[in-house]
Amino acid sequence: PLYELQQPVEDKILALVRGVYGGEGVEYSPKARRMLQQIHDNGWSHLPVCIAKTQYSFSDDPQLLGAARGFTVQVRELIPKTGAGFIVAITGALTTMPGLPRVPAAMHMDVDEHGNAIGLS
Repeated sequence: PLYELQQPVEDKILALVRGVYGGEGVEYSPKARRMLQQIHDNGWSHLPVCIAKTQYSFSDDPQLLGAARGFTVQVRELIPKTGAGFIVAITGALTTMPGLPRVPAAMHMDVDEHGNAIGLS
């Protein structure tokens, strides 16, 4: 493992940025700093960390293609997923997908006997 679960969340994120992505450091937005405080206050610091970032680069910058080195990752937001047991660090301008409703629209979709899609509206 790159880090011990007992380490502070900031140290875990830095370990991932340096050890996996080849980055140099981490900067936190004011919102992320507030969430760090809440994570510490609520006793969630022991949770592992997952970093959500662009798929185009090891950095958080989709314009910095490939395996860049020496960059600084911008953590915009931290989202504790306490039920799942981890903390998600949202980086850069990444947009996350919304959750599904109780009954997803896909439950009403099908194909009729003629091969036509139904239930798309």
